[in-house]
Amino acid sequence: MKAIQITKYGSPDVLQLTELEKPTPKESQVLVKVYAAAANPLDWHKMRGEPFIARLAEGFFKPKTSGKGADIAGVVEAVGSKVTEFIPGDEVLGVCGIVAPVIDRTYLLGQAGTRSA
Repeated sequence: MKAIQITKYGSPDVLQLTELEKPTPKESQVLVKVYAAAANPLDWHKMRGEPFIARLAEGFFKPKTSGKGADIAGVVEAVGSKVTEFIPGDEVLGVCGIVAPVIDRTYLLGQAGTRSA
């Protein structure tokens, strides 16, 4: 799968298009094929490492996580053995946050939660 990753703080020039192995969901995870992802102001601050105090949580010299982005929409492709809230084919949207950052990733692993109507 393709992913935009960041390995150091800076301008958008630090973003790198990479090829990653397609993930496999663990027992309580879902695999979502991402059709749309959005970056928001929080992603901009995380990419630049600003405000500087945020580096205490995000990584002082470089980001702890290489992905960016939070908001996604897609279709569930696979589910872990303990997931009961979702089935393959479900259309989903969500906020990924720090646990599973995702901008321009083809697939995303996420922790299964509560389905809302």
